[in-house]
This record gives sequence, structure tokens and C-alpha cells, in this order.
Amino acid sequence: MKVQRVLALTKKEMMKTIREPAVLFMIFLFPIVFVFAFGASLGGFGGSQTATYQVGVVNLDLGGSQHWSQVFTNNLSNMTILKVNVYTDNQTAQSDLSQGKIQAVILIPASFSDSITSYNTAPNHPSQWVNTTVPLYLDKGSLVATQAIPPIFQQVLGGMLNQNQQTTQSPIQLQTASLVEVKQSSALDFIAPGMFTFASIFLIMMVAQSFTQDRENGMMKRIRISPTTPTEFMASQVISYMGIALIQATLVFAMTYAMGFKPAVGVPAYVFAFILVLVFSVSNVGFGLITASIAKSSSAATGLSFLFVLPQLFLGTFVGASLSGDAQIAGKFVPSYYVTDALTSVFLRGAPLGSVTILVDLAVVSVSCVAILAIGIVLYAKYYKI
Repeated sequence: MKVQRVLALTKKEMMKTIREPAVLFMIFLFPIVFVFAFGASLGGFGGSQTATYQVGVVNLDLGGSQHWSQVFTNNLSNMTILKVNVYTDNQTAQSDLSQGKIQAVILIPASFSDSITSYNTAPNHPSQWVNTTVPLYLDKGSLVATQAIPPIFQQVLGGMLNQNQQTTQSPIQLQTASLVEVKQSSALDFIAPGMFTFASIFLIMMVAQSFTQDRENGMMKRIRISPTTPTEFMASQVISYMGIALIQATLVFAMTYAMGFKPAVGVPAYVFAFILVLVFSVSNVGFGLITASIAKSSSAATGLSFLFVLPQLFLGTFVGASLSGDAQIAGKFVPSYYVTDALTSVFLRGAPLGSVTILVDLAVVSVSCVAILAIGIVLYAKYYKI
């Protein structure tokens, strides 16, 4: 493979791209319009859904009378919307929370049982109660979790305290410790990581249209009779569209940053985000090749490309956070899900780049992208002898 040929073909593809008004819109204007429209208009997600939340419980109420801490844990387990995971230490629970494995962590303090016992002994004498604060840590990468989980915990606590007595006072206060911040999160903060993925997905349509147009205007025949090898040609295409993906990611970041998305992360996190988006763009090139193998014309390629675009849009980006539990499980079968999950963990949850979740997401995206690209190249070569 000659690098000079690859660079020449790459230059040719980039020049062809910038001379096409419709493609220019998809590259430059679409990310800007998209981010502005969603960032300015969306007030958040929510609504009714049947999701199950993974929550962690750390029980520090181990001495003396610990009956009530066990009752509290059992009551949480009986809630069908919750799946309770018991941890022996807070550090492990916080690590899983930062990686998105669970959506909340609640610490049962050592005075928990004593507090409820004092309340039951003298329900009308607050001065005799043992007051206790129960810290609740929430997944800062999920707007749905931050809104839905606290009322559930409050309901369980209220049920334990007010079984036989009715009072507006309580010896136990639920404190959302992870949300006590100077900066209040907005809906844009929650959807921004998925925007990087969202914009890149439309490369599928661009690749499919480009390859079918080259086939229609005879460009592919001229390339086949030239000294250019299939490897050189495909390498130039991948490099070209990775460059386009980098431009789109830069535009999305610039727009989200200007509109207030400023996560408290270092430069390595941003570098990782751009690398991940570039790797993800390879799978979109592969899907585009698969589409071009089936489509007979560029107009048909546009419609067929949505067979790959829509599942990734609705199941693997920020849209999936507001869908049902079954839909979220289905999202794990598309590459975009793992890109969004990794970016959410890094930007919003503050997960270390070397954490298990981040490495798994990166590995899944890398392997799936290489496999999809390989399938696309094989199919396109088989049907059109490139």
C-alpha cells in the first residue's frame, strides 16, 4: 500500500465532499442546528416508564439494635422498581456509582435503628429523638434517576416512621449528598454526551450516498482500472470520514460548551472523547458500505441508511434514557450505546479513564467497529468487485 496514493484519494474525497452543498450542510450546519435546537428547547426527560433502578445500600448500623436497618433494606428490596445491591463498604459502592453500574447509593448510618426506636418510644416528643441524616448519592449522569429515586427512598422511610402515627416531623432526614453543588445541572448537561454520538451517526447516510454516486457516475470503474489497490482506496475513505467525524465532534463540543456544558474534567477526558468518537465513526463507514451494497441508486441509499441510523439514534444516544427498560436493554446491541455510556461516565459521573466500565465500553466499540467495517468492505467488494 502506497501512502501517496492513499493521501491523494483522501484529498479527492474531501474535495468532492466540500463541493456538495447537501453534504456540507450535514457536516457543518447540521451539528450546529441540532445542538442549538435541542439545547434551547428541551426541558428534560421523564414521564412514565417501567425502568428498574439499580441501587446500592451500605449498612453502617452494625452495633447494638440494628433491626430497623434490616427492615429498611428489606422494604427497599420489596419495591419492584428497585434492585438492591448490598455493599460492605462505601468506597466500592461509590466506584460502581461513578461507572454507571448503579444509579444510587444510600448510606445507613450507625444511629439509624436508634433513631427509629427513639421515635417509636416517644412519637410526640421530638426532643427525645435521636436525629439522623441519611446520605443519598445519585447518578449524576442520569436525569431520570436524579428525579425518580429520591421520592422512592423518602416513601420507604415515611412508611417506616408513620405506620401507626401521623406526624409531619421526622428524626431521619434524607440528604442527596452528591447533588449539593454550587452549579445546578440542566437538561443540556445530561444530553450533551449523547450529542457527540448523535451527530456522528449520520455519517452512515453520507457514506452510502457517496459510494452509490461514485458507482453511478463511473468513478468506481476509473479507480478499478488505475494502479490503486482496494486497500489503498478503502483506507482513503476511512481516513476521509474520520476527518469529517472529527470536524463534527469539534462543532458539537464548541456549541455545547458555549451553551453551558462545562464538565469538571481534565484534558485527558476530552482527548479520550474525541478518540472514542473517531473509533465510532469507523462503524458508521461500515454501515454505509453495507447500505451501498444493497442500494441501486443514491436516492435509495438515503432511505436504506435509516435502517442503521434510527436504531442507533433511539437506542444508543441520549434518547434511550427516556425509553422503557426493554428498549434500554436492546440499546446494548448497537455501538452508539457504548459510546454514549462511556462519555456519560467520563463527563458526568467523573469515572476514571482506567475504570472497568470505560475500558469495556472502549473495547466493545473498537471490536464492533472493526467487525462492521470488515463486513462492509467484504460485501461491497463482493457485489461491485472493488
